[in-house]
Amino acid sequence: METITLKVGTVTCINGRTQEHLRPVEFVGEKLASRREYTGDNDTRGVDETLYRCEDGRLVVYVEDWSRWQGEPDTYRLVPVVEADLGPNGRFEYLGQEAGMGRALTLDEALAADDGE
Repeated sequence: METITLKVGTVTCINGRTQEHLRPVEFVGEKLASRREYTGDNDTRGVDETLYRCEDGRLVVYVEDWSRWQGEPDTYRLVPVVEADLGPNGRFEYLGQEAGMGRALTLDEALAADDGE
């Protein structure tokens, strides 16, 4: 375990000026996994997710929503999660897989996730 310092809030660049509204957060924990997903055309937007286990056993995900477009804010937040959020069909399923918490889908989970194609 180590002391981890992160920042939460927003950063926006408008007309060459950067406006930061960030606050530091410090806790004792360990980094378990991280991943990046591109969400915009030509990789101009994305989200970075990092999973931490806190000293008291809680799991949190540090979410960094970013954009390379001027005027669009980058946002940084901490999200509390439980193991179900990291499992099949959970909010952070792919991050859970990166952390080794993934498992094969059951038949019912696979059928529920089917989008009709």
